Amino acid sequence: QGQLVESGGGLVQAGGSLRLSCVASGRTFSGYAMGWFRQAPGKEREFVSAISRSGAYTHYADSLKGRFTISRDNAKNTVYLQMNSLLPEDTAVYYCGAVSVIRASYVPRYSGEYVYWGQGTQVTVSS
Repeated sequence: QGQLVESGGGLVQAGGSLRLSCVASGRTFSGYAMGWFRQAPGKEREFVSAISRSGAYTHYADSLKGRFTISRDNAKNTVYLQMNSLLPEDTAVYYCGAVSVIRASYVPRYSGEYVYWGQGTQVTVSS
């Protein structure tokens, strides 16, 4: 799959919104499930959301349902994470991951399942 490059992070006030993007190099993007994870200082990397190859199936961390939305545009080799109603506890470095999957409905939820990772983008939510 090659390189993953995240963007869209920044500083936002609590209650605000951000949209993260992750652009993948290569020509087989549609064969990869994609996921977003985050890591706050002193904490382990945690699952945020993931999406199947086609985008038909998604999964979210229970605590984030209703605030975050994952989507993808296979024509643009890009996966997005729309984050609304941000809270200070959402502050973290956000990473996107990719893994080649055979089953079209599969949505990987564990970081160990992902093969490729981006460099991360910092999201800081001020109170």
